[in-house]
Amino acid sequence: MTMETGADMLWFAMAFTLVVSALVARRLPMKDWLKMGLAWAAIFALVFLVIRTWQLVT
Repeated sequence: MTMETGADMLWFAMAFTLVVSALVARRLPMKDWLKMGLAWAAIFALVFLVIRTWQLVT
Protein backbone atom coordinates (compact mmCIF):
# COMPACT_ATOMS: atom_id res chain seq x y z
CA MET A 1 0.00 0.00 0.00
CA THR A 2 1.40 3.37 -1.00
CA MET A 3 1.01 6.67 0.84
CA GLU A 4 -1.47 7.81 -1.77
CA THR A 5 -3.65 4.75 -1.24
CA GLY A 6 -3.52 5.26 2.51
CA ALA A 7 -4.52 8.90 2.13
CA ASP A 8 -7.41 7.93 -0.14
CA MET A 9 -8.62 5.33 2.34
CA LEU A 10 -8.41 7.87 5.17
CA TRP A 11 -10.36 10.44 3.13
CA PHE A 12 -13.14 7.95 2.34
CA ALA A 13 -13.30 6.78 5.98
CA MET A 14 -13.64 10.37 7.17
CA ALA A 15 -16.29 11.15 4.54
CA PHE A 16 -18.23 8.01 5.52
CA THR A 17 -18.02 8.96 9.21
CA LEU A 18 -19.34 12.43 8.41
CA VAL A 19 -22.33 11.04 6.51
CA VAL A 20 -23.18 8.40 9.14
CA SER A 21 -22.92 10.90 12.01
CA ALA A 22 -25.20 13.34 10.16
CA LEU A 23 -27.80 10.62 9.62
CA VAL A 24 -27.62 9.35 13.21
CA ALA A 25 -27.91 12.87 14.67
CA ARG A 26 -31.22 13.43 12.89
CA ARG A 27 -32.85 10.41 14.61
CA LEU A 28 -34.93 9.49 11.59
CA PRO A 29 -37.04 6.38 11.10
CA MET A 30 -35.14 3.51 9.44
CA LYS A 31 -36.99 3.97 6.12
CA ASP A 32 -35.90 7.61 5.84
CA TRP A 33 -32.39 6.74 7.08
CA LEU A 34 -31.97 4.22 4.26
CA LYS A 35 -33.36 6.62 1.67
CA MET A 36 -30.98 9.39 2.73
CA GLY A 37 -28.08 6.93 2.92
CA LEU A 38 -28.72 5.89 -0.68
CA ALA A 39 -28.87 9.54 -1.71
CA TRP A 40 -25.46 10.14 -0.08
CA ALA A 41 -24.04 7.06 -1.79
CA ALA A 42 -25.30 8.38 -5.13
CA ILE A 43 -23.69 11.78 -4.47
CA PHE A 44 -20.31 10.22 -3.65
CA ALA A 45 -20.56 7.89 -6.66
CA LEU A 46 -21.29 10.84 -8.94
CA VAL A 47 -18.36 12.85 -7.57
CA PHE A 48 -16.11 9.81 -7.95
CA LEU A 49 -17.19 9.31 -11.57
CA VAL A 50 -16.65 12.99 -12.41
CA ILE A 51 -13.16 12.96 -10.90
CA ARG A 52 -12.25 9.66 -12.59
CA THR A 53 -13.51 10.93 -15.96
CA TRP A 54 -11.56 14.17 -15.54
CA GLN A 55 -8.39 12.19 -14.80
CA LEU A 56 -8.84 10.03 -17.89
CA VAL A 57 -9.46 13.00 -20.16
CA THR A 58 -6.41 14.97 -19.06
